[in-house]
Amino acid sequence: MLLICCLCVFHVQAQNEISQPYSSYGVGSLNRSSNGVLDAMGGVSYAMQNPYFINFRNPASYAAFDSLSFIADVSGSVYMSKLNQMKMQQKNNYFQPGYIAIGLPVTRHWRTSLGILPFSSVGYDIEDVRVVDNIGPVTYKYSGDGGINQLYWGNAFKICKGLSIGLNASYIFGTIYSYSNTEFDGSYFTNSYVRDAYQTKGIYLDAGLQYFFNAGPKHRIGLGVVYSNTAYIWAKESILVNSYSGSYVSTATYDTILYKDGISGNLYIPQSVGGGISYCYKDKLTVATDVTWRNWEKFEFLKPTDSLHNSLSSSIGFQYIPDPLSNKFFKKLAFRLGSKFTTGELSLRNKPISEYGVCLGVGLPINTFNTHSSINIMFEYGRTGTMENNLVQQNYYRISLCFILQERWYQRVKID
Repeated sequence: MLLICCLCVFHVQAQNEISQPYSSYGVGSLNRSSNGVLDAMGGVSYAMQNPYFINFRNPASYAAFDSLSFIADVSGSVYMSKLNQMKMQQKNNYFQPGYIAIGLPVTRHWRTSLGILPFSSVGYDIEDVRVVDNIGPVTYKYSGDGGINQLYWGNAFKICKGLSIGLNASYIFGTIYSYSNTEFDGSYFTNSYVRDAYQTKGIYLDAGLQYFFNAGPKHRIGLGVVYSNTAYIWAKESILVNSYSGSYVSTATYDTILYKDGISGNLYIPQSVGGGISYCYKDKLTVATDVTWRNWEKFEFLKPTDSLHNSLSSSIGFQYIPDPLSNKFFKKLAFRLGSKFTTGELSLRNKPISEYGVCLGVGLPINTFNTHSSINIMFEYGRTGTMENNLVQQNYYRISLCFILQERWYQRVKID
């Protein structure tokens, strides 16, 4: 448990080192990832269930955990991105933690999971120089960091053969920071610095259902549905306004023009619903697809309302294992392929900020101690936004590494 707590602290501190210009809107760049296995299949998750990984996107999937096993799952990703606007380009590289999760059985029909993952992340740095009449060049600088984390506790119950239900109760917490500087070219005007801090915390629920049945001796079909409720998250805003001359240095002390702390309100996270279907042939070939609708038109926050609209996301994925029952390493390799698309929840200058990606991955089995542990590697190419209407387009490459530890527990050793 101490290790989990330490990793949680690392996750909270490290998640903000990103570079995504559209994270300045709403609550930041939303985390749409599944676990390290399913991400390589385009993020499909609603109708996916397996005893050897943790699918926290549908809590009903926990019912598949083995009754004699413990699962630990951790992931992280390296991003290499390029921002394009008109004839300008900017390259960024950064690391972002993914998630930390554990899963274990409680009773014959009850399974549970605990973990932490990002709900959203913020990281941007924008500079704009304009010439103002009777004043001259004015430099506007905008930046932000922080994000919102999601600490969840999930439970699943087997209702009957093939049918399971589950519920994730999540504690949402974190702070989003936004900074702005206005600097004049000359000594006739005083420069200004504004810092806004939005602190959030509250409870968020999502429920899931899965049903699996055999369509023949070698064919298995799965159906899954997930519903996330409308949540009112407590929020508090703090504002600091300073005046200064010359260049701004964060460690210096400046004249305070305004300071307000404790402006309370709500972060309104709207409901969402998603469904999926999967097909499996002899545990060798798996095909799955998901669709998700999110009601972001109802979004509210303390800061001015952004141009958010309802979003629709879809994904499709494939997995092939040559021989899941083989003792040979190469025959147990899992090859994965997927794609995903979302209309996005943001519109700027009459253009939706959509996103799509293609994924390719491989699962490497670790045949140690007679377990089903694995190392999973994924490569993803994605594109967010557009260059039309002088907007920013982000092209990125992502390399993700996921380690799954599956150990047998709860077994008594027989002594001859």
